[in-house]
Amino acid sequence: MSARSWFRFRLSASARCWLGFLLLLAGSATRAEDNPHGLMLASAFREGIDISQWLVSEKLDGVRGRWDGQALWSRSGRRIEPPAWFTHDWPPVAIDGELWLGRGRFEEVSALARRQGGDQDAWRKVRFLAFDLPEHGGEFEARARMLAQVVALADSPTLAAVAQQRFASRAAFDAHVAQILAEDGEGVMLHHRAGRYRPGRSDTLLKYKAHADAEARVIDHIAGKGKYRDQVGSLLVECPAGRRFRLGSGLSDAQRQNPPPVGAQVTYRYNGLTRTGLPRFARFLRVREPE
Repeated sequence: MSARSWFRFRLSASARCWLGFLLLLAGSATRAEDNPHGLMLASAFREGIDISQWLVSEKLDGVRGRWDGQALWSRSGRRIEPPAWFTHDWPPVAIDGELWLGRGRFEEVSALARRQGGDQDAWRKVRFLAFDLPEHGGEFEARARMLAQVVALADSPTLAAVAQQRFASRAAFDAHVAQILAEDGEGVMLHHRAGRYRPGRSDTLLKYKAHADAEARVIDHIAGKGKYRDQVGSLLVECPAGRRFRLGSGLSDAQRQNPPPVGAQVTYRYNGLTRTGLPRFARFLRVREPE
């Protein structure tokens, strides 16, 4: 079903006045044929911005995905294949979002997304939380309003729009972030209200987190000692600048027995840098899926 036909089918007679507005999705889109699964990526939060000009949502600890109107794709362009019923009522327009099970449950939803079909009962607990319309040509504030309409029309139990909030002051923003962090959330995402969707790193999409994350490449496996004897004690990794250090904290028992292979890109979390420029309190977070 085309986007135009889907909207006509979904809209009630009393709501048909919205049709022309909604059809902007199908008619005034900004296409990216050269990068069909290109996602807009966040830059680090920067001080001094006018917080009132940004829309704020929680940073989700899930699996980033793009619905192209017919199929669901990972950030790296790999096809994600949930059960057919999961996407049955989704609209035929591109949506950027995240497969989410809940705070702190990334590993579970990541494992599920890597399996074809997967556990039917497990998928019933997953939601695709939508936060953008990649092919809409307008500013983010308009895209967010449109997205809410699209999701409401779909009326799917597996699809929801991420709540966006505006804050008049930095104090109000800081209080909101503190509340999310106190509830074990990761942080927040900020979209500039006038920002356009562009594939790649963007200065109109920012992430604000309690801890810094970075990526490094696995160079070697360091044998463990004591309780980790006959397992991997730590990973020897190399950051893009060429600095090498050991990464052991954060590895699960299963990962110590079957560690990320040499050459794999991993994400680690840290709290600032030491005087020698190495990450302080670095701890393994996850194997990074290639972009």
